[in-house]
Amino acid sequence: MKLSKEDIELLAPAGDWDCLRAAVANGANAVFFGVEKFNARARANNFHTDELPDIMSFLHLYGVKGFLTFNILVFEDELDEARKLIEACIDAGVDAVIVQDLGLVKMIRDISPDFPIHGSTQMTITSPEAVEFTKPFDIERVVLGRENNLKQIKQIGGQAKLPMEVFVHGALCVSYSGQCLTSEMWGGRSANRGECAQACRLPYDLMVDGVQKPMGDIAYLLSPKDLAALELVPELIEAGVTSFKIEGRLKSPEYVANVVSKYRKAIDRYFETGQAKPTKEELRELEQSFSRGFTYGFLKGTNNKQLVEGTYPKSRGVYVGRVKQILRDGVLCELEAPLKRGDGICFDAGDPTKKEEGGRVYDIRRKGEKLEGEAYGGLIEIVPGRNDVNLGRVHVGDRIWKTNDPHLDKRLRQTFETEKPYRTFPVSIRVTGKLGEPLKSWWTDGLTGHTVYVESELPLVQAEKRPMDAALFEDQFGRLGGTTLELGELDVQLDGALIVPMRELNGMRRNAAAQLEEARQAPRSYIKRRITAMDDAAPKNGKPQAPRLTALCRNLEQVRAAARTDVDMIYADFEFIKQFPAAVEAAREAGKRIALATPRIHMPGETGYFRNIMKLQPDAVLVRNTGAVYYYMKYRMEHPEERHPELIGDFSLNIANHKTAALFLDAGLSKVTPSYDLNIQQMVDLLEVADTSKLEVVIHQHMPMFHTEHCVYCTFMSEGTDYTNCGRPCEEHRLSLQDRVGMSHPVRVDEGCRNTVYNAIEQSGAEYVRNFLDLGVASFRVEFLEETPDKVLEVIDLYQRALQGTISGTQVWKKLKATNQLGVTRGQLVK
Repeated sequence: MKLSKEDIELLAPAGDWDCLRAAVANGANAVFFGVEKFNARARANNFHTDELPDIMSFLHLYGVKGFLTFNILVFEDELDEARKLIEACIDAGVDAVIVQDLGLVKMIRDISPDFPIHGSTQMTITSPEAVEFTKPFDIERVVLGRENNLKQIKQIGGQAKLPMEVFVHGALCVSYSGQCLTSEMWGGRSANRGECAQACRLPYDLMVDGVQKPMGDIAYLLSPKDLAALELVPELIEAGVTSFKIEGRLKSPEYVANVVSKYRKAIDRYFETGQAKPTKEELRELEQSFSRGFTYGFLKGTNNKQLVEGTYPKSRGVYVGRVKQILRDGVLCELEAPLKRGDGICFDAGDPTKKEEGGRVYDIRRKGEKLEGEAYGGLIEIVPGRNDVNLGRVHVGDRIWKTNDPHLDKRLRQTFETEKPYRTFPVSIRVTGKLGEPLKSWWTDGLTGHTVYVESELPLVQAEKRPMDAALFEDQFGRLGGTTLELGELDVQLDGALIVPMRELNGMRRNAAAQLEEARQAPRSYIKRRITAMDDAAPKNGKPQAPRLTALCRNLEQVRAAARTDVDMIYADFEFIKQFPAAVEAAREAGKRIALATPRIHMPGETGYFRNIMKLQPDAVLVRNTGAVYYYMKYRMEHPEERHPELIGDFSLNIANHKTAALFLDAGLSKVTPSYDLNIQQMVDLLEVADTSKLEVVIHQHMPMFHTEHCVYCTFMSEGTDYTNCGRPCEEHRLSLQDRVGMSHPVRVDEGCRNTVYNAIEQSGAEYVRNFLDLGVASFRVEFLEETPDKVLEVIDLYQRALQGTISGTQVWKKLKATNQLGVTRGQLVK
C-alpha cells in the first residue's frame, strides 16, 4: 500500500511547555511527553498529572496528538498509582499511552477496551512474531527496536500489518532498549525505570585475553554516534514507516524546533517532488543543535565501524577545521563550515578526559583584515575572547568545533516565542437569509469536520443602499486573526437585497470561532471501567514444595560437571548452537533434564533457531523474547500430536509485577523468572501476590549488563564491518572491558553476533533463600559464566546446602567472595 502525506506522522519529544510549543510551531503531528513519575526520562523536567487536560487542550487546538510515555517497568507496590494515572489519561482524552510493561497493558485493557496503547521500544519488539504476540491486547502500534534495518522494517510491516513507529533522530542506546541493566547495576539508576546513568558514555580499556590492547585516543568503546535519518526519509516511507519519532525529552526547545522543522520539510518535499534530499546547511544546523557525529544507526544494516568511533562521548556540534598555526591572539584555520563573531568554539586535542579550551569567537580576519558577517572557506584567523582561551594549551592539528550558534538559536526561538497562533486551519462557511428572518450560518472546521450553527440576533431587513454580498461576508467573516481558523470556502445565498448591522456579523464570527475551537479542545471520550489494581492476585498454594536447584551452563565442561550433581535441570546457554547436541547428549547420559536457551533478541527470518532447538527435543526451552513465546505457542497449536517441551520465561521478559507474570503464564509458559530490576523488597512484594509455584528465582549469576547489536570484537579486533567480513575474532579470543576502577567485564557473543557485557563479579542472593522458601518459591537457579568444572561443583554444593538449611546464606556468599545482592540493586529486606 502506497502511503500518502496524511498517513505520515512526525512525532516530537517534549520535556516541558516550551518544547511542546516548539514542536507544534514547527510542524509536529504528534508529541510524546511524560509526567512526574512513570516514564523513561525521569531526569527531564516532565509535566504533572494535573496538567494533562491543559496539555491535551493545547495540542488538540492545533490538531496535534498527545501521547503519554509510560515506558518503564511497574513494581508491585506501584500498581494502584499506575491505575490512577491511566484513569487520569482517559479522563483528559490523551490520544495514546506508550507502554513497556505488559502487565500494565493487561491492566489498561481491564479498565478500557478502546483506550489506545502503543508498544514502547522498551518492549524490545524486533520481529513480526513479537508484534503478533501483542495483538490479543489490541495494541494500536509498535515502536520497533532501533536495531531493525529498513529491509526488516518492511518485512515486519508486511507480515504483521500494524502501523510502525521508528526512531529517526537523536541519541542511540548501545544496548537494546529494555535489555540494559548496567545503569542500575553500577549506579542504582535503572534504564528500565527512566533513570539511565549512561554507562555506555564512559571510557573503557579493551582487554584481549587478559592483556590491555593499546587503543590510542579511542576510549569510548560503547558510545554510539547519534542517529540522523534525514537523508533516508524516502526509504523510510517506502518501507512502510508511518510514524517518524525524534528522540530528545531531555533536550532544549531550540533542539526540538530545529529537528522537527527539518524533518517536516523533508517529508513535505518528498510528497511534493518525490525526493527529500536535505541541503548541506540543513544538515549542519542539525549537527549544531546536538551531535556526537551522525550515523544512520542500523537503518542501512550493521556497520560497527561507523556506529562507534570511540573518541568522544558528548555533543560536539559542527566541525570547523584544524588549527594550522597558533597566532599571537588567535589561530589560523582552513574553514570547512561557516563561522562568525559570537559563535561558541572548542579546541579538541584528542583527549576529552582532560579539560578542553573553548569560548566565544571575538573576531574573524582574513590576512589581518577584519571580516564582517559570516566567513566560510579559505584560511581564516579566528580570534577568541581574550579571557576565554589559553592559547598556550592549543596545538597545531587540534580539531576546532563550533559548539554554539546564537543566531541559529534566536531564529529557532522566534518560531515558538510569538503571540500569533502557530497554525491555522480553513473553515468553510455557508450563509443563507430571508427578509424578516435571522441571518443563518453554518461553519465547518477543516481540521475536525465539526460544524456549528450560528444565527444573527436581529432579523434581516431590506437594504436601501448597499446590500450584503459575498465580498462583504468574505471581509467580515475572514477577520479570524488571533484564532486558529482561516476562511476557506464561502457559500452565500441571500433571498434579495438584505442587510443586518455590522456588529451582528462580528458577533456571529466570534461566536462561531469560539465554538469551533472549544469543540476541538473537548477531551476524546473512551470507555472507563472501575477496577482495583489487585483484582487478579493469585491464590496461594498451601502445600510447600521441596526446593529444587537448576544450573545454567555456558559451555560443555560446565554441563558435564552439573550433570554429576543432584540439580533438577540444566540449562544450556551456549554462544553457538552447533554445540547444543553435545549438551543434550551429556545430560541424557547422566539422566538429567535439559533446557536449551533461545537468544535474547529475535530478528525477522531467525525462527530457524527456534526450529533447531525443537529438533533436539529438549525437556524445556528457556524463552527470552516475546517472538519466541509466540513461535512456540503457535507451533503447539499447529502440532497437537507432538510432545512439546516445557516453556520457561527468562528475566529478559521483564516481569516486575504479578500481572505480567500472570500474562505470560496464561500465554502458556509453565514457569517465569522475575526481572533483574527487582530489589529484594520489590521481589518480596511480587512473591506475596503471584503464584510462587510457577516462579523461578535466580540466586547466583554474573549480571548481564549490556545486550547489544554492536559487536566490540568486530569494531576493535578486525578490519571488517559486520559478521560477513570480520574473520570471527570471537572464536579465537576473549574480550573484556576494563572500567575506571579496574574491573574487567567479560564480553560474550551469541549466535546472532550480538554482544553481552557481563558484570565482573558474580553476585549471590543466598541470604534471602529462607524468605523465598517461606513465600512458597520452590525453584532456584544458579548461573555460570567462565567457571571451571570444579568451581561449578563447589557452587552447586553450597547452594544445595543453603536450600536444605545446613549452612546460612551469609556463609555461601562469603565463601564464594560474591557480592551479596539480588537483582540489580541491593535493597533492604523490610518485613
